[in-house]
Amino acid sequence: MHKLVKVNKTQIANNNIEFIIEEMEPTESLEASGQMLADANNEAFIYLLDTGTDYIYVQFGLHTWPALTKALQQKNVPLLLWGKQIMPLAEFHEKLQMLVESIEANDTYSESFRKAVEKTFHEALASRF
Repeated sequence: MHKLVKVNKTQIANNNIEFIIEEMEPTESLEASGQMLADANNEAFIYLLDTGTDYIYVQFGLHTWPALTKALQQKNVPLLLWGKQIMPLAEFHEKLQMLVESIEANDTYSESFRKAVEKTFHEALASRF
């Protein structure tokens, strides 16, 4: 069973986008996996953290999407802050851009999720050409 944690807050500090998890941090060491998934049922994106034996799913709900769009516009790799851990989210830009593009006009996703993605990420979708 994978553990799911939610990004509670976002902030911009020193030109870096920071995503903050306010839960108790895990005792095992974590590594950014460079993998991201779409969770249409919960209208969220999921970034996977590798513990070495399992994955922790970090959920980026709708309230974080404005910061996700800013992250796509910046060159700096976004950071995940969880307790004392500060982790650059490897391949974040590439994976999020790829997911957003694959969701656009794709009927395999729910209409509400697809429309939310298209509305929120319209600039990212328009600037890809």
